[in-house]
Amino acid sequence: MSSLENRPETTPSAKWRWPSVHPEGRKFALIAAGITLLLFLLGVAPLGWIMVGITIWVAAFFRDPIRSVPIGQGLVVAPADGLVTMIQEVMPPRELTGEGALAATPCLRVSIFMSVFDVHINRAPIAGTITRVVYIAGKFLNASLDKASEDNERQHFLVVGHDGTQIGFTQIAGLVARRIVPFVKTGDMVGVGQRVGLIRFGSRVDVYLPAGTAAKVTLGQRSIAGETILARIGDGERVTGVAQ
Repeated sequence: MSSLENRPETTPSAKWRWPSVHPEGRKFALIAAGITLLLFLLGVAPLGWIMVGITIWVAAFFRDPIRSVPIGQGLVVAPADGLVTMIQEVMPPRELTGEGALAATPCLRVSIFMSVFDVHINRAPIAGTITRVVYIAGKFLNASLDKASEDNERQHFLVVGHDGTQIGFTQIAGLVARRIVPFVKTGDMVGVGQRVGLIRFGSRVDVYLPAGTAAKVTLGQRSIAGETILARIGDGERVTGVAQ
């Protein structure tokens, strides 16, 4: 029997890692921790313990976990953690249409709602070049409402893949959210799953898929930014699911 045959079988494995706090959120966590310490020093222990919980929540809100991004021809990954609340055919936002952008024809929009308990770091759905970033001031309606796409504060992105594929996606502020923070600008090249921005606190992300491309997620499904496969370009076969 050879030494190879005597060698025990080894299987690659992954280990859980404690997520770091994104730099954008560290100042808020430190402020909350400072207030907590001050309350204890002043002898206001009941409020101090409440602030302990708030400090932990603030740090958790800005957590930035490592993601394992699937790589494959034509794959579109989810840009946000959260609940898939809408999958419907709509006209793309006018800010993402025009010369060198999306066609002004109906396309499939997938909406992902992020609660205040979800990771709020958003990621690029495909690799390519950011050709358009448009910020629109607006209201702060409940992000789960359909009209939030047109009324709320939002930021549109258009990314063009190396093969010419165009994917538009929009960060939408919600009822509690008050700040959209971009990490990229027009002209930047991004990899699939790369961090492109965040929204404080609770919001939604819309993704506009090209014609002939169906969603590979179902209503009520939870998506994971940078990991969940949202669609495969040119694959029009719909996915159905059942709640159980």
